[in-house]
Amino acid sequence: MPVHRPGTPRLRHLAVCTLLLAALTLLPALPATAATTVPARGSAYMGIGVLAHDGQGGSPASLAAQTEGVDVSGYQGNVAWSTLWSSGVRWAYTKATEGTYYTNPYFTQQYNGSYSVGMIRGAYHFATPDTTSGATQANYFVDHGGGWSKDGRTLPGVLDIEWNPYGASCYGKSAAAMVSWIADFLATYKSRTGRDAVIYTATSWWTACTGNYGGFASTSPLWIARYASAPGTLPAGWSYYTMWQYTSSGPTVGDHDVFNGALDRVVALANG
Repeated sequence: MPVHRPGTPRLRHLAVCTLLLAALTLLPALPATAATTVPARGSAYMGIGVLAHDGQGGSPASLAAQTEGVDVSGYQGNVAWSTLWSSGVRWAYTKATEGTYYTNPYFTQQYNGSYSVGMIRGAYHFATPDTTSGATQANYFVDHGGGWSKDGRTLPGVLDIEWNPYGASCYGKSAAAMVSWIADFLATYKSRTGRDAVIYTATSWWTACTGNYGGFASTSPLWIARYASAPGTLPAGWSYYTMWQYTSSGPTVGDHDVFNGALDRVVALANG
């Protein structure tokens, strides 16, 4: 059997391994939260990606001259609308659809229940641009509760487009492709309903995933999501927000929002 002397390849290999093991023991352990759980398709709610990506900061300094609203999804189940009305909530949006594979099982109770207590109500669609085209999803939305009627109590539909909770942040699309997808959705929605859809988004996502495109601001009202003391810098093109989702409670209770104006301005948007 050959004898391995100092400096031979085998001893040098063992020395390197010993040094590597020693170095690894000095590395900090990964936190338990490093591994993230991808939610099931259909489970997204308005702000799920914003909360995960941007976090939640302080409370608004003042909400004077603004009208309180809420947004809800299937997580909330049957909502106690009379209680919300008594607390001062005057408008509400309900999740109707997601992609072309999900409809909110509580949509009827939430959408009609808010209307029945006197609120001005609307519906929103959680966009998944990586699954089907903008036109296909707009049609699915309108066909499953996302329509509009000029009754003074129904708000135009909302395109909820934000950080992807299921995968790639920008849904695997370039900025130009994302702008085209959004334009496809908006054009189809308007052709079906006669109204321009509201765009719900966060400035962080809009900047990263559309290249901060400013071409929709002249037609689509902005619903900005930012959980801080102020709405902050708005996406390109918009000089003001129509609605602001200022806090997210996650899936347990509805998120809180304000309309940028008194109740008569909410009615004006409903009337078109």
